[in-house]
Amino acid sequence: MSVALHLHQEDGILEVTLDRPKANAIDLATSREMGEVFAGFRDDPALRVAIVRTAGDKFFSAGWDLKAAAAGDDVLGDYGVGGFGGLQLLPDLNKPVIAAVHGLAMGGGFELALSCDLVYATESTQFGLPEINAGTLADAATVKLPKRIPYHVAMDLLLTGRWMGAPEAARWGLVNEVLPDDDAVRARAWETARLLAAGPPLVLAAIKEVARVAEALPFAEAMDLVTHSRLPTVRALYDSEDEKEGARAFAEKRPPVWKGR
Repeated sequence: MSVALHLHQEDGILEVTLDRPKANAIDLATSREMGEVFAGFRDDPALRVAIVRTAGDKFFSAGWDLKAAAAGDDVLGDYGVGGFGGLQLLPDLNKPVIAAVHGLAMGGGFELALSCDLVYATESTQFGLPEINAGTLADAATVKLPKRIPYHVAMDLLLTGRWMGAPEAARWGLVNEVLPDDDAVRARAWETARLLAAGPPLVLAAIKEVARVAEALPFAEAMDLVTHSRLPTVRALYDSEDEKEGARAFAEKRPPVWKGR
């Protein structure tokens, strides 16, 4: 593992810290490394939740590493198994990922946060898509943002490249909670991660898969996949010991004991 990533595991939680001074920009090699880390997280039954954060004070991430691009990294190159930042295109990631954001989240850094399921940010965090000013496309954001927030707000960010502060991002639902500083954001991310890690893993997996698949389907088609157990995680849940344990624990008025099977 290179010095670009610091990994910490505790209580079924994997914390991934990107540390590439000065701006935590991501080149092809780092993106491939992040993909390997998140694929390992996906495939490790002992890990339940991931937290994504970055080192330094000013930048969450400046996104695509333009210096590396100038040195020969091809924007159409191999980003690894998970796509840019290891998360954009990682297949079958059915575990929750939390972003702990501080500083400037710009371009691909903004897109990295968009790839997570929950986002906590500091009061001073700024989100932006400056690609328009460089004459290029914020590709993942152009696909995702109009689906996450009102069309006209998304187009404002994409077409003008303006900055959006964390309080405004929270009003539009891009941020779950705004906290005073990086320490508070990290603490909140860990608090939520521990809550999720103690929850029913098969249900969390089903939620992730159903939400992902349903995004591209009409409601009736998505419901058909769920009610007929045509999705692997739903089938695994409905055939599981945990499904029966949840019902028993509710009837017996006790905390359930989840086994993940």
